[in-house]
Amino acid sequence: MWNQGFTVCLSPLELLKPGEQGIVTRFRDADEKVLNKLNQMGICPGVTITVEQRLPTFLVKADRHWLEIDRVLARSICVRLTDSLL
Repeated sequence: MWNQGFTVCLSPLELLKPGEQGIVTRFRDADEKVLNKLNQMGICPGVTITVEQRLPTFLVKADRHWLEIDRVLARSICVRLTDSLL
């Protein structure tokens, strides 16, 4: 009964397709510079993030903010997949 409607599928944001979303759970192999940049952008554990486009750069919606991030940042963000908005 507790597991209905709940997913534990984890993925780096880099692997999500446009329209897929997840909740930021942690940061992988990120140095202090990357962590500071993510923090300044408002990306932290618990934030819902949706991939809108992948090329030429990642365009994501994090809560209510649109952000453009590079592949290094996308690779550092680990998310728990949720249902897509599309």
